Amino acid sequence: MATFYTYFKENMEGLGLPAPETLFGNLQAAVGTAVVILSQIDKFGKAVTVREIIGAGTKLEGLTVIAGLSAAFYVGAVIGSIAVALGRTLSGGTTMLDVLTTATQYNLHRPWLVAELQRKPGLYQPNTPFRDQYRFQAVYA
Repeated sequence: MATFYTYFKENMEGLGLPAPETLFGNLQAAVGTAVVILSQIDKFGKAVTVREIIGAGTKLEGLTVIAGLSAAFYVGAVIGSIAVALGRTLSGGTTMLDVLTTATQYNLHRPWLVAELQRKPGLYQPNTPFRDQYRFQAVYA
């Protein structure tokens, strides 16, 4: 039987993004990691990169491979993947409502999250065309 992490990692890998088990191995770890990233976005703004968050001493070194990505994009993918993993574990599917409900339930919702999910439905819908290309659009120069 597949686990939360199996579905979470599968969704993240479908986006071409890393999902280290040490950071996302279960629901509690994934939510905790998302909270850390969101707290840095709240502090430094939506344009902060993963590199800058790592540099702030957040113990997210497992994400150095994507250091140049927008943290808002990455945490959007994390929140979407949490919802996908929960949806597949509990009911077999995920909608935007599932993602937003999950985000609200775990205090991960932010005002910009809906727009991020609308622009990138592949963050939570595995059959979206070209979803593996999203990460290339999330790099800030």
